[in-house]
Amino acid sequence: QVQLVESGGGLVQVGGSLRLSCAASGRSISMYTMGWFRQAPGKEREFVAGITWSGGNTDYLDSVKGRFTISRDNAKNTVYLQMNSLKPEDTAVYSCAADPDPRRRLTISQSSRNAYAYDYWGQGIQVTVSS
Repeated sequence: QVQLVESGGGLVQVGGSLRLSCAASGRSISMYTMGWFRQAPGKEREFVAGITWSGGNTDYLDSVKGRFTISRDNAKNTVYLQMNSLKPEDTAVYSCAADPDPRRRLTISQSSRNAYAYDYWGQGIQVTVSS
């Protein structure tokens, strides 16, 4: 079993930055594809960013490209989401997730944008961007 715990969320003004961390325990996630998802009130959960096991392949939601950066430190069993130039529409609960399937290890495919591909989830953390 893998336990995921997010940290780094909070309240920030428009244009500000936050760095979310997702610390894993129970098992190494070094070979897992990792993703960040978010869910705003009244909206469906959506894929935000994904990263392959080596960090060599990443993918982003179109609306966050150029503003958000996903990265990982396998030695620390941790994944990060650096969020810059935040907008009110980025307000949501952000969750990290782990996909252990080796078939999706090498690239962030369309299936990796789907929440059903991920077996392990954190509890989520609130990010609020005030205007």
